[in-house]
Amino acid sequence: MTDPLRVLIIADTHVPKRARDLPVRVWEEVAAADVVIHAGDWVEPALLDALEEKAARLVAVWGNNDGAELRSRLPEVARVELGGLRWGVVHETGARTRREERMRAAHPDLDVLVFGHSHIPWDSEHDGLRLLNPGSPTDRRREPSCTYLTCRVGGGELTEVTLHRL
Repeated sequence: MTDPLRVLIIADTHVPKRARDLPVRVWEEVAAADVVIHAGDWVEPALLDALEEKAARLVAVWGNNDGAELRSRLPEVARVELGGLRWGVVHETGARTRREERMRAAHPDLDVLVFGHSHIPWDSEHDGLRLLNPGSPTDRRREPSCTYLTCRVGGGELTEVTLHRL
């Protein structure tokens, strides 16, 4: 059996509008990760260029604040198999009320769905679907701190899901 993949999950970076760049700690996580997932709201293509260059593997989507160039380079929904699990990445999932039920119905074939938009960290499971939102590493909004997620995935198991506060 191969070692589990190290996964970094970020969203809502809003570079350069809310921050000039990602925090150094996040760049260190990019270097250590086997896969980087970005759930949209990049704002400018420069960060996408940098992550494409520095990440071992990047899975990413565009968000509501992303213009034509980012939308031409990224999908609205990404699907990928990682560590024996079926992953999806989207930016928006709508209101938090009944989110788990709606996303399970919308994505019946997934094991894990990563989303962004709210800047609010989220980790829940419903009917076999794990929902993860890393918050934002650059714009905390009303949250106490900026955040991102890391995890490991392998052998069909998601482990060590950790919310990091900056």
